[in-house]
Amino acid sequence: MSKRNFILLIAILAFVVIAVFGFLYFRSGKTPGEVVGEGTNFLAQFNPFSSQNKSPNDEAPGIDINGEQPTDEELAVVKLKKVSSMPVAGFTVFNKERLKEVPVAPPAPPLETTVTVEEETTTPIVIKKINTKPVPPATEFVPALRYVSRADGNIYQTFVDKLEERRFSETVIPKVYDAYFGNKGQSVVMRNLKSDRIIQTFSGNLPKEKLGEDVARNDIQGVFLTEGIKDISLSPDTSKIFYLLNTGESTVGTILNLLNNTKTQVFSSDFTEWNSFWPTSKIITLTTKPSGIFPGQMYMIDVDKKNFSRILGDINGLTTQMSPSGKLVLVGNSALSLFIYHTDTKAYDAVEVKTLPEKCVWNKTSAFIYCAVPSFLENGALYPDDWYRGETSFSDQIWRINAQNGLATLLADPVLVPGGEDIDGIKLSLDEAEDYLFFVNKKDSFLWELELK
Repeated sequence: MSKRNFILLIAILAFVVIAVFGFLYFRSGKTPGEVVGEGTNFLAQFNPFSSQNKSPNDEAPGIDINGEQPTDEELAVVKLKKVSSMPVAGFTVFNKERLKEVPVAPPAPPLETTVTVEEETTTPIVIKKINTKPVPPATEFVPALRYVSRADGNIYQTFVDKLEERRFSETVIPKVYDAYFGNKGQSVVMRNLKSDRIIQTFSGNLPKEKLGEDVARNDIQGVFLTEGIKDISLSPDTSKIFYLLNTGESTVGTILNLLNNTKTQVFSSDFTEWNSFWPTSKIITLTTKPSGIFPGQMYMIDVDKKNFSRILGDINGLTTQMSPSGKLVLVGNSALSLFIYHTDTKAYDAVEVKTLPEKCVWNKTSAFIYCAVPSFLENGALYPDDWYRGETSFSDQIWRINAQNGLATLLADPVLVPGGEDIDGIKLSLDEAEDYLFFVNKKDSFLWELELK
């Protein structure tokens, strides 16, 4: 074959190859609305075995969230964050003053004063005086968190809108399993177990913090209360605690004023197994410790009159939480069904979701309830016993319940939110403005916040 014919053959073959690829490329044009992968492999577009050709059956399976799932748009705006870098025993949210971030203003111009000096000339002489009057820094009050480390009892704090965890105290109390903050975060009550399995309770006052202070290494001064305290609840204004102490074969209920350390006994009973809650300034509720195989009872103590009366009962697995108004009670049973009980009419209203009242918190107007709600329940489990013993755990979603009609609205699913994880929510709390919801994950005791605004 001559050299001329060989070159002509190569040119013809090259033209044919280009024509075939061009035909295939334009034949595989996109249909309206079709999404094409952003890969850079050109040949992969013509590969019939490409991994981009997925079956419609490859979609991720749905999950059971009590009949309603959030849309992608709703998940995109949910702001759920882990606050603490360690397991916590308890926390509080309070308004704290901080320096306000403002643009730096230019220096004030000097004040000019005109003075006429009667000498040989009447020409005015200008004397310049510098304005040296100090201007106080701009400040603002914003929600802040304080929490106790379970490992060593050290206290940490951060602002809610700008998470910057800082250690506040260095007082060591090992293995704290429960903690309460009083006096708007200025005092703390911590509980732990001694080596002989006896419960000890420490009550201390926190030192005042200086405005703008970045780091504080404070010692907490306080005293240990009587050993063996079994239950504690905090008053609505956080100035007092109510605690139960077994004395022989009976239980005594005492109010401790955290401001002046005065004590007042308001309750005594031969029955020793109680869970207390302090919903209003004048009412403390006592509910028998729950079991799914025994009926429970709920009572109330009138703080002023120191009398004791029954509210409701004869419900298996009874758990309760009274509203801040004192007129409504969130009631749960062994099936984890929720009801709102009206103390005036004695009527029950059903709630759409299933959970435990202690996994909920009322808002301050008693109009709404925020709850950590299990996305599914195990068949054959005994509630609430198995959950208390740690034999079962929940994967919770966050719901808001309208107390007027019992209807529930899904706010967040921590599993689906970017950066979220499987959460069994306890110790729910709201800030003063109700812009944030806080809770502890029972699985690992880390503190979380959910922005509601």
